[in-house]
Amino acid sequence: MNKKLKEKIQESLTTVLPITTVVLLLSIFLLPIDVGTVALFLTGAFFLIVGMGFFQLGAEITMMPLGEGVGQHLVKTKNLVITIVVCFVVGVIITVAEPDLQVLSNQVPSIPNAVLVWTVAFGVGIFTIVAVLRILLNISLLKILIVLYPVLFLVSFLVPADFTAIAFDSGGVTTGPMTVPFIMALGIGFSSARCDKNSDSDSFGLVALCSIGPILMVLLLSLFFHPGDASYDMTEIAELFTMQDVVHQFIIALPAQLKEVSVIIFPILLVFVIFQLCTKQYRKKQILRLLMGLLYTLIGTTLFLTGVNTGFAPVGTLLGAELAGSPFKWMLVPVGALVGFYIVKAEPAVQVLNNQVEDITNGTVSRNSMNRCLSIGVSAAVALAMVRILTGVNIYWILIPGYILALFMAKRVEPIFVGIAFDSGGVASGPMTSTFLLPMAIGACVGVGGNITTDAFGVVALVALAPIIAIQATGLVYAYKAKRLPVTAVSDETDYEFIDLEEE
Repeated sequence: MNKKLKEKIQESLTTVLPITTVVLLLSIFLLPIDVGTVALFLTGAFFLIVGMGFFQLGAEITMMPLGEGVGQHLVKTKNLVITIVVCFVVGVIITVAEPDLQVLSNQVPSIPNAVLVWTVAFGVGIFTIVAVLRILLNISLLKILIVLYPVLFLVSFLVPADFTAIAFDSGGVTTGPMTVPFIMALGIGFSSARCDKNSDSDSFGLVALCSIGPILMVLLLSLFFHPGDASYDMTEIAELFTMQDVVHQFIIALPAQLKEVSVIIFPILLVFVIFQLCTKQYRKKQILRLLMGLLYTLIGTTLFLTGVNTGFAPVGTLLGAELAGSPFKWMLVPVGALVGFYIVKAEPAVQVLNNQVEDITNGTVSRNSMNRCLSIGVSAAVALAMVRILTGVNIYWILIPGYILALFMAKRVEPIFVGIAFDSGGVASGPMTSTFLLPMAIGACVGVGGNITTDAFGVVALVALAPIIAIQATGLVYAYKAKRLPVTAVSDETDYEFIDLEEE
């Protein structure tokens, strides 16, 4: 086995194992789940581990170098029109290729899937332009966010209330495992070409802005479709008596998933081919390496989504429904918090983000620190989502104060932490959230007899919000530590001093 691939699979094992253990313990001590379903879940975990390993290697080999290459070349052309057109097209293509978006679109039958997907993609395309122009013109990310979030909430007050949570969820699922590596690398490519003191901090923020576009566009779309009757098709688990029955479920799902992912990968391949024909940037050996990376991405995404959709999503729905229907329905809150703490580690795009943060900050913001903050944030978010399901609290009571707090904190941390934090929000709400936590929330909502549209939907939006606050809280701690301790080294490339809390 490729040494690098082996390392990635080992990393995946350490991230997926905790959430697998949590679900197994719940099935033993709290909710008796039949052996066939447990076997289905464990097989899904195996697919998840191997798939994430392939995906991360593929993203490292192909998606990030391609994104950086496109960004750097567009800066060198110094042609604003070409830059705008390419950014819009790339933003649309990458979003259409996002598997998370397909998952969400299937849950909103009142709007045709294609309409929802292309509306979201159009929003990402527009805001990719906004994000790139922000980097090129050296505009503060915070100033843009302070303007855009109030606009989002004002527009949301004008649309049907039943659709608010779905619109905010669309912003979270858009920035998934296919979009994040490319979009983040695109930002790094543009900012690195500037080579000024703010280039490091400006390399973050693209994911954050690209998350806003879908929310705004879907809110506007709801004015025309009035999707108050949005519903969800509950996933049913087939009767499984032997391991052969379990394996058969995955064999059936694999070809369909491969076909879907192949369609997803094709636009990215098209971007690479067009870019290479226009720029001749890569030599033959580099081209072969990039194509191999795309193959790894294809294999990894196929295995990952097969494992999630076949093994994890059905168990998530069952877990939520069983807990909500039991005498201990308030156990949903601590169980949700526990699941949220570990599930974010299994998001493939989170690992991509953490690696890029560690690289661009020269290791001063470590992967472990990022993982810890994201886990705490998502844990709190899922707990709040479960409270909403049990009480019917309007999502505005959480989102509006949450974003006010996030923007207030953003004025008091270093700019690089603002970009990292708001990017983390989009990255944390990936395929594991949309295909495990969302089904779990929907199962719980059905179990308590709640309104799925207003109560279950919104879990993705809360997961996207919590890391923003958690990461910026870390930024405040770093700033406090920096004031207390003497500065030992000053970087020639940035004004920001970082102190690794783990070393204190």
